Amino acid sequence: MSGRARLTLCSTAATLMAACALLPLIDPVTWLFQAAFLLALQAGVGALTRRVPLARPLTVAAQALVTLMLLTLVFARQQALLGFVPGPEAFQHLGDLLRTGTDDVGRYAIPAPLSDGIRLMLVGGVLVIGLAVDALAVTFRSAAPAGLPLLALYSVAAGLSGGGAAWLWFLLAAGGYLMLLLAEGRDRVSQWGRVFGGAPRAQGPDLSSGATAPVRTGRRIGAVALGVALVVPLGLPALDGGLLNAAGAGVGPGSGGGGTISAVNPLVSLRDSLNVDEDRQVMSYRTNSENTQDMYLRIVSLDDFDGTAWKPAQRHIQDVPDTFPTPIGLGADVRRSEIRTRIAAADWYAQDWLPMPYPASHVSIKGSWRYEPVGRTLVGDHGQNTRGVQYDVTSLIVQPTAAQLADAPEPSAALRREFTKVPESLPSVVARTARKVTEGSANHYEQAVKLQDYFAVNGGFTYDTQVQVGSGSAAIARFLRDKQGFCVHFSFAMASMARTLGIPARVAVGFTPGTQQADGSMSVGLRDAHAWPELYFEGVGWTRFEPTPNRGSVPDYTQTDTPGLNTPTLPTPSTSASAAPSTAPSAGTTCSAQLKRLEGCASQSASAAVGSKDDGTPLFQVLGLTLLGLLVLALPLLPMLWRLRVRSLRLGAHGRGEEDAAVYTLAAWLEVTDTAWDYGIVPDESLTPRNAAARIVRLGLLDGEAAEAVHRVAAAVEQVLYAPRPRPAAGLAEDARRVAGALRLTAGRTTRLRAVVAPRSAIRVAWAASARRADVTARLAARRQSLLRRPSGQNG
Repeated sequence: MSGRARLTLCSTAATLMAACALLPLIDPVTWLFQAAFLLALQAGVGALTRRVPLARPLTVAAQALVTLMLLTLVFARQQALLGFVPGPEAFQHLGDLLRTGTDDVGRYAIPAPLSDGIRLMLVGGVLVIGLAVDALAVTFRSAAPAGLPLLALYSVAAGLSGGGAAWLWFLLAAGGYLMLLLAEGRDRVSQWGRVFGGAPRAQGPDLSSGATAPVRTGRRIGAVALGVALVVPLGLPALDGGLLNAAGAGVGPGSGGGGTISAVNPLVSLRDSLNVDEDRQVMSYRTNSENTQDMYLRIVSLDDFDGTAWKPAQRHIQDVPDTFPTPIGLGADVRRSEIRTRIAAADWYAQDWLPMPYPASHVSIKGSWRYEPVGRTLVGDHGQNTRGVQYDVTSLIVQPTAAQLADAPEPSAALRREFTKVPESLPSVVARTARKVTEGSANHYEQAVKLQDYFAVNGGFTYDTQVQVGSGSAAIARFLRDKQGFCVHFSFAMASMARTLGIPARVAVGFTPGTQQADGSMSVGLRDAHAWPELYFEGVGWTRFEPTPNRGSVPDYTQTDTPGLNTPTLPTPSTSASAAPSTAPSAGTTCSAQLKRLEGCASQSASAAVGSKDDGTPLFQVLGLTLLGLLVLALPLLPMLWRLRVRSLRLGAHGRGEEDAAVYTLAAWLEVTDTAWDYGIVPDESLTPRNAAARIVRLGLLDGEAAEAVHRVAAAVEQVLYAPRPRPAAGLAEDARRVAGALRLTAGRTTRLRAVVAPRSAIRVAWAASARRADVTARLAARRQSLLRRPSGQNG
């Protein structure tokens, strides 16, 4: 295989290895096979155009054109001319797909479903990175800068992924980059032959072996460097999150602009919240709605179920829009009414999520808030919380009929895949009980109503706030067996069972409507905190159900007689609500022991119902991130740093006695020849110093003082090599610097950049390592031979 073909293969492999870091973000991973096939076609076009040969810019342009045609063939075939020639309609379709993909990225949790828009972003992104790597490493023969697009690809993936296998993706990406560097080095070294190094070598490499030893040593050096890069982060402080996670990572103190909501479990100390001695007011509100029965104040939705707990999935957040988009799945034929509510939070109630009627369509609030579009929630930014805030909310009261819910079609595959996912650790009794309870149901609506009635009416369950919350995969099974619990148990169990039946489900956390006051306002207390399941029906959207007995209010659309349903009369719910998901108020003079356990006293900045603590990034983590970033950035610059160090040593302070003349002079000459090598003048070991100097002057287009400087250094070399008593020559360091400056002036821009960033003479590192290894191997072999030849001590 030729050197250029090997480089092409390695550049393609390096791109795919770096792209593997994206695998945890998307499910399924079939997009990678499509990207690999298209990437191979792209690389093949580059190989063919380089054989023609075309000019380098034309080669890159041909690859870019073919890449666009391939993307058109795969993603916009029906809108293109002849199926692959992009026209205005094809470009418009690709743009629409990209916008859809951007929306899907912000909408879905990791791993996101593989929609057409996301697939275009992934495949197109990998092809763009592959084109950049192929152009730099193969077309322009500069593999070192090709690490930058590979680093960009890995960084995006690492910033979004929070999985524990991040080291594996780094190993693949770094291995691909090292493989690319070694392939380029092998190709170059195989063409250099023997190089004059200023002094004879005991066993100079020949044309066949000269490339092999440095490349073999280079592999070992690369393996050691990769091992160091993997081990060093283990000694640094824990680096939670990825490169993009600093912008708004975690709920509360984000930096704005983009960011995510981390998967923080908001269900903290639920049983203690329900059993506080003092039911203090959390907030009050006034609304123009005539019926406050359905005025649940929703805080956040829990849509990530890992078998041990429900928690918010990691979501992207954005600026709060002036008007929220229409709720997902809500059809035009569903009855709805718009209401306005003014809410005032207590001055002790400090938490990150903003309680609002669901679904809200507009929020008017001061402060720094961000919008999470999937859950339609607002989350505080830069330390913003709800303490003492007043805000106005415009929201909808959605009133579907039982018939509309019963006739709901199946939701999209992507939504069903995300919101019906259950872990393998879920006990089988959960799905078995769900099937038994809903036996004979004609549709998902009938199944949902039967599940609600099973918990709230006819299943024999008892509401008890003294029951431990429980954790682990057996918690739901234990609740189904003991039939005692509070709203968290009921909502978790119903949502889990609904998912096993194929009904998209999640758990909402917030407050029930509260108690009406004499002045017409509504007062919401700590004991009004609650959790309830939300099930998705296409055409209606996310729909509230109430399985907790005697808490909250049972929705009207679940009490309508429907064929196949024998809905009993439900007991009248109490106005006092159920469980609170988090902590209680800060105390003034009456901060009880229970409130202290809930971290709700005045000294605490964190808060009630749903909250997360975040004291900012510790200093040691900032230092660790900085160190790791410098390490990653320094890897491609190692050849340049080595060259600067060597130049400083060669031209620095030396002894000026006769005994130091040879060392000083040969160092200056080696610097001149290496500088010429960096600018494209490959040394010729067969030439004498005088002829080598003349060659450098001729090929480097040197004249005047620069030419004289080269000859002065060459004459000094001949003097120390052949004179009986070598004498030191003055000014050799200045002559070497003068030659370097002249070569820089006569070289082109690309050559100058290459000489600085990726100097060719850096191959001496591999040679030195190879020589050292050969020396050690020879000494060990000699030692073994001496041991084997030791006399036996026997007499003849």
